[in-house]
Amino acid sequence: MKYLMAIDAGTGSVRAVVFDTLGNQISVSQKEWTHLEEEGVPNSMSFDFDANWTLTCRCIKESLQSANLSGEDIAALSATSMREGIVLYDKEGKELWAVANVDARADKEVRFLKENFKGIEEEFYAESGQTFALGAIPRIMWLKNNRPEIYERVAKISMIGDWILARLCGVIATDPSNGGTTGIFSLKNRDWVSEMAKRVGLKDDIFPKVLEVGTLMGSVTKEACAVSGLSTNTKVVMGGGDVQLGSAGLGVVDVGQVAILGGSFWQQVVNIDKNTPPPLDMNIRVNPHVIPNLSQAEGITFFSGLVMRWFRDAFCDMEKLEAKEQGVDVYAIMEEKAAKVPVGSYGILPIFSDSMKYSKWYHAAPSFLNLSINPEICNRASMFRSLQENAAIVSAINLDKIKEFSGVNISEIVFAGGASKGSLWSQVVADVTGCRVVIPKVSEATALGAAMAAGVGIGIYKDISEAAKKLVVWDRVYEPNLENKKIYDEIRVKFEKAYEVQLKLVDDNITTSMWRAPGLVS
Repeated sequence: MKYLMAIDAGTGSVRAVVFDTLGNQISVSQKEWTHLEEEGVPNSMSFDFDANWTLTCRCIKESLQSANLSGEDIAALSATSMREGIVLYDKEGKELWAVANVDARADKEVRFLKENFKGIEEEFYAESGQTFALGAIPRIMWLKNNRPEIYERVAKISMIGDWILARLCGVIATDPSNGGTTGIFSLKNRDWVSEMAKRVGLKDDIFPKVLEVGTLMGSVTKEACAVSGLSTNTKVVMGGGDVQLGSAGLGVVDVGQVAILGGSFWQQVVNIDKNTPPPLDMNIRVNPHVIPNLSQAEGITFFSGLVMRWFRDAFCDMEKLEAKEQGVDVYAIMEEKAAKVPVGSYGILPIFSDSMKYSKWYHAAPSFLNLSINPEICNRASMFRSLQENAAIVSAINLDKIKEFSGVNISEIVFAGGASKGSLWSQVVADVTGCRVVIPKVSEATALGAAMAAGVGIGIYKDISEAAKKLVVWDRVYEPNLENKKIYDEIRVKFEKAYEVQLKLVDDNITTSMWRAPGLVS
């Protein structure tokens, strides 16, 4: 029996997951990691490559042990990671500097670019689908301005998933889905546009070769075997960005397919032809997919899962006790109570994430509006349901923005991630969007996508699309209640009006934005 390994380097943790070639998960090991703010550098989020490599190797070893396998049993592996996070190397391939995905240190650099290169962000966005908000150009410019001795030694750049593969096989390369999030990339050509860096005074010779997902890179080196427990016979295969490989792990591999990934952040992704130009208003992000000839239009709802965790921990001690007594997940208890609340949650309007406004990306201060002092209708259950409804409403707004510029007709949504475990939340998504919602059985879609890539690299599957269609199995289906949709359409209008008022409070320095993109001028 051959086995495949996926290494998933997420924002909050790294995991090593073993699958068989039928897509069955055999074992997993996970280690949390933290990305600390660099002393004296506000809003920074450094990536500790030495400590995090140690954690990665521990995950690999423990996953092998848990599966009762040796390194020789792993035929191939690949990696996926949080996007936007970058690693810079010297000419010997040794890491110099790295940051995680939402590092926002380059505020001054973003402002400088916008003020001194008028129109260049719009021009670069039309080519890459990315703004400067989380792009690599401002971060590298920050390094040049503030750590020139490091900048002068930079010879290569890669993404964090690429860094894991480089540590394993010695080859520094990237793929379109992850490399594309640097913003120094062409959606149409699926390759670097080094001229972008040159035009703003940065090095233009640091960009490694681009390999499509599933390309064989080499084998695990002796040095990497010694610390990871893998074998020199284990093949290393190019992986990709977590959202795009996660989409493949959900079977979202054809033009027009749609997924909502309900995790800490919610992503709404729609597969479009790679030649579809990004919208002129720059409100939607567009990334290369892991499928050649496809891109993904992407909306992001900020902190939906984290807000639920905050609400649980701040207000739901009683539900935690009930869950412990019954031996069930606390969210199941909260959903059971929320299911008794009428559609619309008695008019409660949560204010957390805005809809996607990529060109002017900031959010209002977190709050609940229109609360009642009647405890029969304003309580934990109704507030919890209102949060579920709000996440679905913001997702629907983002999907409508994507439909508007892409022309894609959306009738079915693949819903995945932690949020999809709940029957109520899944039904709410169907009712709010008016679309059929399907839930896959897979619990580790992103890791499965990386395992698919590993399998493609050694010829087990023809390509990612074939692997997805073979391995993805469906669990549940939710049909929309169109009467409920009418109610949600009215709530959506109220929410959008209320949110504009809340943004005005931020603009007037009365409240504090939940999150603001670097370089954004009020």
